[in-house]
Amino acid sequence: MKKLKDAIAGTAGVTGSAILTGLALAVVLGAGAAPSTASAAEAIRIGDINSYKRLPAHTIPYKMGVELALEEINAAGGVLGRPLELVSRDDAGKPGEAVKIAEELVSKERVALISGSLFSHIGLALTSFAGEKKVLYVAAEPLADALVWTKGNRYTFRLRPSTYMQASMLASEAAKNPAKRWATIAPNYAYGKDAVAAFKKVLTQLRPDVEFVAEQWPGLFKIDAGAEVQALSAASPDAIYNVTFGGDLAKFVREGKLRGLFEGRLVVGLLTGEPEYLDPLKGEAPEGWLVTGYPWYDIDTPEHGAFLSAYQARYDDYPRIGSIVGYNTMLTVAALIAKAGSTDTEAMVDALEGLTLDAPTGPITFRELDHQSTMGAYVGWTKLEDGRGKMVDWTYQDGADHFPPDDEVRAMRPSS
Repeated sequence: MKKLKDAIAGTAGVTGSAILTGLALAVVLGAGAAPSTASAAEAIRIGDINSYKRLPAHTIPYKMGVELALEEINAAGGVLGRPLELVSRDDAGKPGEAVKIAEELVSKERVALISGSLFSHIGLALTSFAGEKKVLYVAAEPLADALVWTKGNRYTFRLRPSTYMQASMLASEAAKNPAKRWATIAPNYAYGKDAVAAFKKVLTQLRPDVEFVAEQWPGLFKIDAGAEVQALSAASPDAIYNVTFGGDLAKFVREGKLRGLFEGRLVVGLLTGEPEYLDPLKGEAPEGWLVTGYPWYDIDTPEHGAFLSAYQARYDDYPRIGSIVGYNTMLTVAALIAKAGSTDTEAMVDALEGLTLDAPTGPITFRELDHQSTMGAYVGWTKLEDGRGKMVDWTYQDGADHFPPDDEVRAMRPSS
């Protein structure tokens, strides 16, 4: 953790080679920009809002990815001949604080747009702010489906695959298992509720014979793991869908193993394979769970290999899912400003609708229909190896393959 904190404080120099090459580099540079021009020009300020103190295991790697991308972009000439500058604030995990910060960033710091955020309830608050104030908001990580659907607006876009998309990926794989009796456990707020609803919807469409026999809703970071495990065991399910994360996940895994909850049952874990959540479990990591995550150690593509090399050289550490999301977020910001040709909000919004860019995870498109990106996720199985959990037998699933029908999305989106 010390490496993460040192790195985010900017104590290390840039030693990794930039991965912005070919078409991606051309997009970032803009028309005729050169490194000397960018360094001399007025910076384009980007407002960054995130829960750095509330969930540092996820948000600090996010900022490390952001800063790596900005260093590479600016070293390559910036955008439209101007460097990008991050103006970062901590929202303390509170929606009201996030909105207050957003107002200050726009009115006092004169940022061109706001980006970032992790928790769904904060993302939804910033979505409302963006729509009301007509400020571009590039939501990096909040997963609540409402952010781009029932609460969506012209000024809000999301990068990470939504709750529905990732739940659909897991349900598609889970449907291949003969399990019929399912139980769920999820934190009792927007993200958890969306995750359960989406999984149930997709799984029952694929397998009409399944039934859900129990639902447990612990408070976020307030789980009584022993009681939750006991309740799930009493329902005698064939399979369990788990949406807990962070400290709640660790407690749930520990109690579940102790009481034999997972023995002989399929367990599906949303986000469980992400290093932020899997690595702290060490030798207690679950085995044989179907999960979404980030197997950075096994992704063998030139694009990801270049990102991995640059990240490890810059920080002497390995990337987490937050790292790649932060990196992709800044690639998005650079590409949309270059396409817009200015920092005018309406021009940037128009540019981001339908924008396609290359990223270490593969090509990403921001859909005009709902402003959701097609960034995908890695789906595989957990395994204990050398005393720590990892993902094996994984595949990268394109987000474009896991949306509801377009007519359903249109019906959910506000008309204005």
